[in-house]
Amino acid sequence: MNKHVKNLAPETTDLSRRSFLVGTAATGLVLGYAASGLDEALAAPAPANFEPSVWYSIAPDGLVTVTCGKADMGQHVASTMAQIVAEELGANWKDMRVQLASNDPKFNDPVLGAQITGGSWSTMMNFDAMSRAGAAGRIALTEAAAASMGVPASELVVRASTISHPKSKKSMSFAEVVKSGKATKTFTADDLKAIKLKSADQYTMIGVSVPQLDIPLKVNGTAKYGIDVMLPGMVYGALVTPPIRYGATVKSVDDSAAKKVPGFIKAVTLDDKTTTTTGWVVAVANTYAQAKKAAEALKVSYDGGPNAKLSSESLFAEAKRLQGLSDSGEFFVKDGDPNAAFGTAAKVLEAEYTTNINIHAPMEPMNATAEFKGDILHIYSGNQFATRSGAIAAGAAGIDPKFVVMHQMWLGGGFGRRLDADMMVPAVQAAKAVGKPVKVIYTRENDMTMDFSRPLTYQKVKAGVDGDGKLVALSHDVVSAWPTQRWGIPDFLSPSVDKKGPLDAFTVNGSDFFYTVPNHYVRAIKNEMAHNATPSGQLRSVAPGWTFWAVESMVDEIAHATGKDPALLRVELLDGKGKNDGGAQRLRNTLLAAMGLAGYGTKKLPKGEGMGVACVSSQERATASWTACVAHVAVAPSGEVTVRKLTVATDVGTQVNPDGIRAQVEGAALWGMSLALFEKATLKDGGIEQTNFDTYTPLRMSQLPEVAVNVIANGEKATGVGEPAVTVVAPAIGNAVFNAVGARVRGLPITAEAVKAAMKA
Repeated sequence: MNKHVKNLAPETTDLSRRSFLVGTAATGLVLGYAASGLDEALAAPAPANFEPSVWYSIAPDGLVTVTCGKADMGQHVASTMAQIVAEELGANWKDMRVQLASNDPKFNDPVLGAQITGGSWSTMMNFDAMSRAGAAGRIALTEAAAASMGVPASELVVRASTISHPKSKKSMSFAEVVKSGKATKTFTADDLKAIKLKSADQYTMIGVSVPQLDIPLKVNGTAKYGIDVMLPGMVYGALVTPPIRYGATVKSVDDSAAKKVPGFIKAVTLDDKTTTTTGWVVAVANTYAQAKKAAEALKVSYDGGPNAKLSSESLFAEAKRLQGLSDSGEFFVKDGDPNAAFGTAAKVLEAEYTTNINIHAPMEPMNATAEFKGDILHIYSGNQFATRSGAIAAGAAGIDPKFVVMHQMWLGGGFGRRLDADMMVPAVQAAKAVGKPVKVIYTRENDMTMDFSRPLTYQKVKAGVDGDGKLVALSHDVVSAWPTQRWGIPDFLSPSVDKKGPLDAFTVNGSDFFYTVPNHYVRAIKNEMAHNATPSGQLRSVAPGWTFWAVESMVDEIAHATGKDPALLRVELLDGKGKNDGGAQRLRNTLLAAMGLAGYGTKKLPKGEGMGVACVSSQERATASWTACVAHVAVAPSGEVTVRKLTVATDVGTQVNPDGIRAQVEGAALWGMSLALFEKATLKDGGIEQTNFDTYTPLRMSQLPEVAVNVIANGEKATGVGEPAVTVVAPAIGNAVFNAVGARVRGLPITAEAVKAAMKA
């Protein structure tokens, strides 16, 4: 994790520069909220409520409402935050409720940082702060109860929303204490730091699979998603997008046929100063059906721009060219001297690894509703990066971010897609043009062809081993678009070790692994052509989704070239020397756990079947969840791969909700399998060819394998679970395919055609 991420702060509101996207001026946002006429839910809490922290309040009826500053896209992070608070607060789970935070400046927490949900950071980065918030509430309630009961606070016991005094048998509920009005204690930052939190053996709530609080809301329909928003006088917008992913401009719009559509209001050509979109037109009408029909009737002519002739093949060719230049890129890792070590190595291996463009495709399509109330812009949408999204909405409107109020909605899937705020731009500009609230809903085709996709990548790996088969050198070049640099937020970039300038570490994380290799280089190379033609985003797993594909495949290739068992070679490399102390041991233990659960090396498999292993320190070296996978596959003579079983072990330190963690790991593993075998998008003539699920084909239910999960909870600091299992599956499957039929496939997805070709090679 970039050390600056948690301290992301506003620096500019210059709407003429892309860097304005950095954020929001907190003091200005206060002005926006004061002038906006918000409903009572966004105003100050009622006096009768007790608010020990900005992140939760306790009502006079004893209900505890936790505000989640993270986007909840089905991973139940809101419930996780509530469970952490409840542990230290001493609340009964039946009294807990959750709600989502807005961009009110009071939620700009100096400890928790920007409102961003990604990187598997949420639990890890919030556990301590939310624990201290809960503990502060317990202390304040205890002292207030002690005053009311006339007993020493030190003799009170807090359990299940009740504060009791065993000696006198007196007790007060949280509701009674709040009603008394005596809970008024406040805490400074230093006071919070000084609180002694519970040790793991004292937990009564953490580690328990309590019911997720958001599920009833989603079942009974009270949880509102962006697509559910309804406002008085609201109209709808449907998109007309160009055949070019990025760089096209609108030459002319003929709306004569659209004017014949009942309910048609106006066609709005976007003028997006944020450069998030290019060449888009919005058809606005009274209903969504009318807006879609009008959009289909519009005749739009385009200038294709500089990327109109580009293809996946040309992006790969450019990547190879850049990798071949000795002075391209910046160094992410620069240990020892691999080039010298290659010269004396007994054996040198080289390989190229590739991944194709991948699309997010969450089930709830992109949408946003915009409404201007006087000078204040209200945006209703589910998004993963409120800090940045508010600035994009402001840029689209041509106003200062302090005049934007964002209403966070539940997300029908995100997976990194909603880190971007492109859906807000047409809603804002259409609302401004027609003077009414406008809801814009993408079609599946809009979303797929205009996705901020996982970038196409090309990687070159070279490894050297000595006479004893010991890995002595490894160089690794990673060529891709730089999604994080596209955001225009300097603090999300990292200084290169060769001092050439900042690099996008979110394209190379994972290459700085925990194996001991004395001579190790990693070079991050920006593919400017791909960066411009396919503006990329962060898809669930980010860089480790491709860097570990290369690393873990190469480790397997080294093992076979030196006559070693691939799993035992990994155990040998995870010796914990030097900077790898601690982390390597945890990863080795995880690998051994997965091997044991899978029965690796103990089963005689039928012809055409094989097991493969991989182990990763995802999501990032500094924020790792130690994860290993054993994949069991069967390969048909046609090259078709069937995954029989995935066995995943993961060390998460402290697990908050075991059922939730298992669900996350299972889902991540299946997502990894989908990326490994089935998902591929291609660029042709500047546009994404795949437009729906008939041509972009994720894993289907009928293709699901058995998934076995071993969660290791050892009381260490809580880590993340949303993404690590995504990154370990593809290399495990690739390695299993090799063990099954001797076919080494080095490109994702692993298709039957590629396997068959490798079998013949």
